[in-house]
Amino acid sequence: MSPERAAASSVRQPGLVLTDHFFDVPLDHAVPGGERIRIYAREVVAAGRVRDELPWLVYLQGGPGCAAGRPVGREGWLDRALDEYRVLLLDQRGTGRSTPANRQTLPLRGTPAEQAAYLAHFRADSIVRDCEYIRPLLTGGRPWSVLGQSFGGFCAVTYLSYAPEGLAEVLITGGLPSLDADADDVYRAAYPRMERKCLAHYARYPGDEAAARRIAAHLAAHEEVLPDGTLLTVEAFQQLGILLGTGDGSHRLHYLLEDAFVDTVSGPRLSDAFGEQVAAVLTRADNPLYAILHEAIYAQDGRATHWSAERIRAEFPQFECHFEPGGRFLFTGETVHPWMLHTHPALRPLRHTAELLAGRKGWTPLYDAERLARNEVPVAAAVYHDDLYVDTEHSLRTARAIAGLRTWVTDEYEHDGVRASGRVVLDRLIGLVRGEV
Repeated sequence: MSPERAAASSVRQPGLVLTDHFFDVPLDHAVPGGERIRIYAREVVAAGRVRDELPWLVYLQGGPGCAAGRPVGREGWLDRALDEYRVLLLDQRGTGRSTPANRQTLPLRGTPAEQAAYLAHFRADSIVRDCEYIRPLLTGGRPWSVLGQSFGGFCAVTYLSYAPEGLAEVLITGGLPSLDADADDVYRAAYPRMERKCLAHYARYPGDEAAARRIAAHLAAHEEVLPDGTLLTVEAFQQLGILLGTGDGSHRLHYLLEDAFVDTVSGPRLSDAFGEQVAAVLTRADNPLYAILHEAIYAQDGRATHWSAERIRAEFPQFECHFEPGGRFLFTGETVHPWMLHTHPALRPLRHTAELLAGRKGWTPLYDAERLARNEVPVAAAVYHDDLYVDTEHSLRTARAIAGLRTWVTDEYEHDGVRASGRVVLDRLIGLVRGEV
């Protein structure tokens, strides 16, 4: 057993064999003899095919800062993948069972400046280098396939830019990034989409705007703390709009709003049940890197992001709350703001680190447009029309810039289509990448 790879162990579920893999990789791949961190990945193979010579498919999770899913039997896209692949569910660096990066562990790095320098190695370029470090240990050097969902698709495009020799084929769902837009461009395109999604929700559930305005007015006058310690401000409440980017999110938001208040001895207050559900949506305890590194995934032009979503929001005054009769209330979506470093307990200890990352300059390029224009790896991408999280026009412009990429543009699904109807989506992409449809 090589020193960079720990011994594997396996367990069984109905229809599956799951094997744990741990790899010790360089923190900075430019310094291979330097500090190492641990990367975890779970191999999943159909029962009865453990000894078969199957091609590998690496799944790159959305995020940033989110661990790979934990499978329970053959479900969704995994069911289709296991028909012909040996699947590797990668916990990207800093997430899940890989060396964690959170409020409890990062102080071990030292000062906020030292923590920020450490986290600068946690973007898509480092994730791709982790994959290339791991690949020969599992495949003997053969290329493998990649499935990238959302931010995982961003990573896949970085992979195509800098290590295409490691790829047999690439499948992307809701994750074609702009090759040249900075964070300001991304959010300038995002706020109008947020408004459209919100107005479409109100058209479906006409009473929800009044319900949302009542909750917001209450929050403006009363301090409410969620069960996990999050301070529920008006701006934090607006972020429940992140639900509107998922297939069932509009319905989930409606049910949240309809049962918000309960009568108490001190008058109407937000119910504990409402607070529990809101906390489950807004928490960053299990993925603090989602907030701390979110804008850094768009930074590649050398400039600092400087809390782009907060600055660009000022260009869209319709998102300000208006409590007078007839005033509008709009939810926001996938945005990160500096006030979250104070309202969210999982982020408070990391506020100085996050500020340093927001001010960091010199971010390196994540994509190589010239190399992508000469791409020879088969690529297929699902682009969800009017995706809340990833701008459709940005995605289509990138699709045109990657040689040979085939797209499936659909309004049948929202951003989580590969989760909600994964077998259908993955089957379509496999057919596309192989020229069968």
